[in-house]
Amino acid sequence: MFELSEIEELVNQISLPRLYEIAKNSAQIGNEILKINYNKIQKISSKGRKGDLVTNVDLEVENKIKEYLLEETPNISIHAEETGKLNKSSDLTWCIDPLDGTTNYSHGYPFFGSSIGLVYKNKPIIGAISVPYLNELYSACIGLGSFCNDSKLKVSSPINLSDSLLVTGFAYDRFEVEDNNYAEFCYLTHKTRGVRRGGAAAVDLAFVAAGKVDGYWERGLEVWDLAAGAIIVNEAGGTISDYPSGEFNLSSGRILGCSPSIEKELKKELGNVSPFNKNLYT
Repeated sequence: MFELSEIEELVNQISLPRLYEIAKNSAQIGNEILKINYNKIQKISSKGRKGDLVTNVDLEVENKIKEYLLEETPNISIHAEETGKLNKSSDLTWCIDPLDGTTNYSHGYPFFGSSIGLVYKNKPIIGAISVPYLNELYSACIGLGSFCNDSKLKVSSPINLSDSLLVTGFAYDRFEVEDNNYAEFCYLTHKTRGVRRGGAAAVDLAFVAAGKVDGYWERGLEVWDLAAGAIIVNEAGGTISDYPSGEFNLSSGRILGCSPSIEKELKKELGNVSPFNKNLYT
């Protein structure tokens, strides 16, 4: 992740507080549309992979947010889940997940959100995630801290991994590859107080920042899943990295976000797990 000193030149060129407000406004646009359409979906389609859905609401939210961002920041690139990339001559990119947790939303399960992250040279610097069902807006800007609504966030500080509550998820390719996170899920369920599966990566990361869970790991993710949540955890005092080792790379699709007090132990345990035999369940 960036240190603030690394982007001093950028800070001199742009107004980070203004972009921070734009990110929060974008998440609120998604928030309102998701609330209005909850349990009123008109169309659900598959993107081709089992469990990978898109609804009319995903598209409506994405189009409204893009429209707003293009009006407010016409020179910044956009990378959105449903409509792809819109490249500008800028090192800055907005990453949009209009509806994180589409499967949850399509079933009326109240764990979903709208996520907008601003990335500079492939590193997140601003993030905003709305969680409509809880009336919560999580946000962060590099150097300014993380917040839920108006309350400042700080990650939890469990003494040991055995005292922690974790959350994870399973990528859409879990049916096809052995590196599918099933084994890690089972293994860490026995090493901790429990492991939850929320089904919305951005919301999972927001909950790490808020101390509602102590750590989150997952693989097979996209930039729009990670951009906002990574900076929110980082600014709340959490650690963001790859697993079982290595630095965080937004493009790798892998992330470990957790309390610093359990990072070393959690990485060690993740490194101990052998892949699950998917053939047992096909």
